[in-house]
Formats: sequence, structure tokens, C-alpha cells
Amino acid sequence: MNLSAVSKKLWCVHKLLILLLTPLLLLPLVFTLPEKEGRCLYVVVLMAVFWCTEALPLAVTAMLPVCLFPTLGILPSKKVCPQYFLETNFLFLSGLVMASSIEEWGLHRRIALKVLTIVGVKPAWLILGMMVTSSFLSMWLSNTATTAMMLPIASAILESLFGDLETLKEKCKERQEPDNEVLNGPSSVKLHSLPSVHTEKQMLSIEGPDVAEQSDQRSAEEIRSESAYQMKVWKGFLICIPYAASIGGTATLTGTAPNLILIGQLKSYFPDCDVINFGSWFAFAFPLMLIFLFVGWLWIAFLHGGLNTRLCFTRTDHRKLGPIKFAEGAISFFFVLFAVLLFTRDPKFVPGWSVFFKKGYVSDAVTGVIIVSILFFFPSQKPSLSWWLDPQASNTPYVPLLSWKKAQDSVPWNIILLLGGGFAMAKACEESGLASWIGGHLQPLAEVPPAAAVMLITAFLACFTEFASNTATIIIFLPVIAELAIHVSINPLYFMIPATVGCSYAFMLPVSTPPNSIAFASGHLMVKDM
Repeated sequence: MNLSAVSKKLWCVHKLLILLLTPLLLLPLVFTLPEKEGRCLYVVVLMAVFWCTEALPLAVTAMLPVCLFPTLGILPSKKVCPQYFLETNFLFLSGLVMASSIEEWGLHRRIALKVLTIVGVKPAWLILGMMVTSSFLSMWLSNTATTAMMLPIASAILESLFGDLETLKEKCKERQEPDNEVLNGPSSVKLHSLPSVHTEKQMLSIEGPDVAEQSDQRSAEEIRSESAYQMKVWKGFLICIPYAASIGGTATLTGTAPNLILIGQLKSYFPDCDVINFGSWFAFAFPLMLIFLFVGWLWIAFLHGGLNTRLCFTRTDHRKLGPIKFAEGAISFFFVLFAVLLFTRDPKFVPGWSVFFKKGYVSDAVTGVIIVSILFFFPSQKPSLSWWLDPQASNTPYVPLLSWKKAQDSVPWNIILLLGGGFAMAKACEESGLASWIGGHLQPLAEVPPAAAVMLITAFLACFTEFASNTATIIIFLPVIAELAIHVSINPLYFMIPATVGCSYAFMLPVSTPPNSIAFASGHLMVKDM
């Protein structure tokens, strides 16, 4: 058997080999380091390897602390298990349930098409419209859910503009042929064709000049050039959505998991620290999000289509949705109420509504659960007095805005387990003394200026997260960063906040973050495009 065949066989079982060999290779950590710190580091590194290689599903790896910490004498199970459902997890769950109700009634489609109605469909402005919409949605929904909801809308818009993608790819590859064969034959380019399949794509249309007729006036080289240009715009469209979702998620605490992990670990390490809540984080992160979104738009627009005025049409898609339905209006109301209550609970610069309750009893999680609970009984149809007075009216049960089955199917429970695994790991690092032990060995970094140190930390994590899950990365490194800050006598937030934001900026590879993977799975992007 040659080397190539052996390597293929090994690759087929590489995850099993990682599962079997990693625990054996890491055993020296248990016997060479201080007892409790060494055992905790063994579990942390083991989980880090499993997370980075995905030898086990991420959620399964996140549950390992439940069995490893008690059996290795690091932390009793009664301290480990509660970490999997802290109030931070309930806040995250509330955001996910709200997202499922928005998806259920198509509110995301109305928001997206309204933005496109405003910005038009010039390539640069179209990309900006999709980025603004995606970033806004990802502030409240998960980045993954935002990308999954926006990509079908993006694909439909692109097909209505440029026609079938496969035909477009063929036109880009064609070599020069006689003009009459290219322009008048069966292969002529149609830049304005609508799909005949009965899908969401039928919601999208274009009003404008007959582009297909105009194509008859152009040479074969011009058609190829136009097709290549349209392919660039298409790729830019697909890339801008996951990138904007990752950027937008940093603006709110519930927008992405690393932000919630930061809050959870702050409460674990510094129980008296109440500086960061929904309102204060938004005031800090939202302006930064706008800056990064603007810079990202300029770069993507420059690479994929340029800042020009081509493809200027008038869109009427938003009008095709008709007037806003009662259910959409109700969801919009509760969505706005959800955001307003989170902002005003304890804004710090003025007293919030939490002062009406016992101090420390009401958190953002309480607000989230109250609002999403209402969705399960609030009617999706406008209540009518005439229904009560009309004995002939149909006696069909009313339908609430959200059913538990829909919520159960939509919520990614694996992410909640992943959050819990991170909190359990942080708790073990703190109680075993591992974080302090590592922080002590990083004492030489005290000589580095704080500004340089924070740049190094953020750059390192931004690179590391390209190859590992954002959540796993921040779980692994945040306890160490906190201890480092304490040892160099710097406010821990000065290191921890930039590190948390940097973990969300994973743009270079399909494996960097789920939104990238979803866009890459469309089959129209290559790694070099990212």
C-alpha cells in the first residue's frame, strides 16, 4: 500500500485518532504541573483541541466539564451544572426566540426590501443596503440566523438582475466567437430573467429598460466583460452578508455569543462589576460597528463592482408584500419594546426602570423572558368584537404569534450548551487557581506598554479565531487575559473588551464562523474570494 493510500485511510479516521491520542499526549500536564492547576489545564487544552478540530460536535465537547471536572477533583458537579443555565443563557435564549418569531412572519423580508427600496440597486448602494440590513438584524438575531435569512433574498435579487448564475459563469469562460453567433444565437445573455420556479424569488422583480434587447447592440467582448463584472458583483453580494452579520453582532450584548461570554465571566471573576449592561455596551459598541461597517462596505464595493452607477433600476418589490399585516405589526411592536426595555433598565447616566424593583433582582434576562413569553399567547389575527356577536362565525382556535414547536425547531440549543461549557470552564479556571497560575507566568508582559499589549492580544485572537470557533476562542483565552490584566495592574476591561470584539472579526476562511460557512456553501465562492 503506497503512502497516498495510507494518508487517505488516516484522513478517514483522523477525528477518531484525535479523540484517542490527544488525552494520552496531554497526560504530562497532569504529572508535571501543580496538582489542581495541572488537571484543570489538561481539561482546558483537551477541550480546546476538540473544539478546534471538531473531533466531537462542539456542543458535546462543551458538556465534557460535567464529567471531567468532578471526576478529576477540580470542581464538584453541583458547581459545574448550574453554569449551563446562568441568566446570560436566558438572555441569549430570549433573543433566539424573538428571532424565530420574526422569521415566522417574514418581517426580515419586509425590512430588507424596504432598505433596498431606499438605496436602489446600483452595485455599491445595493451592497450597502444588504450590509445595513444584515448588520441591523444581527444586532438582535444570531449572526448565523441573519445570514441564513438574508442569503435567499440576496440570491433572488441577483437572479432578477442577472439571470441564471450558471449561464453567467459560462459567458465568463467563453472565448471570442463571431459576433452574430454570440449575439443572435441561443447563447445570448439575458440580464433580466425571472426564475419560473415558485419560490420566494417570485417576490422580486425589476422595472426598467429591456436589457436583453440592449445586449444586441454590443460585441462579444463587451458581453464577456459585462458578465465578468456581474460575477464580481454577485460574489460581493454573497460576501457582504456574512461579513456585515459578524460586524453587526458586536453592537449588542445579545448579538453574538462572545459578548455574552464576556458578561458571564465578568460576573464570575468580578461580581461587583456592573459597568457593562445592554445600554452601556451599545453606547460603546454601536459607533464602532458603524465605522467598521462603513470601511467594510468601501472595501467590498471597491473589490466587487466599484463605486459606480451601473445597473440603475427602480424596484417595486416592497410594494408587492402589500400592507403590513397585524402579526407583523405586533412582532414589530414587541421587538421595539424588547429593545427599549433592555436599553432603559439601567442606562447608568440616568436612573432606569429597574429602580422600581428590589436592587439587583431584575436583570436583562428577566426583561427578555417577559417579552418572549407574551409571544406565545398574543393573537396573530386582529381581535374582532363582531366575532363574539356573530353565532354563524367559524369557531376556529386563535393562532398565537409563536408556537412552542416553531421556537423549539428554530433555537440552536447547541449554542446554549456551548455557552454553558464556556462558563463552566471559566469557573474551573478560577476555582482551581489555573488562571492565577498562568497570569503569574505572563508577568514579563508587564514591561510591554498597555496600548501595545492590547493590540497584540487583539491581533492574536483575531488570527486564532480564523481557525477556531469565535465562542471557543473567547472561552479559552478570556480567563487568561483577565488574570494578565490583574497582574500588570490594568483595568481588566481594557484587555477583555477589545479581545471580545476581535473574536467576532473572523472573515478570511469558510471555517472561521458559521455565517462564512453558510455563504461558502452556496457553491459560488472560493476561499481566495474570502
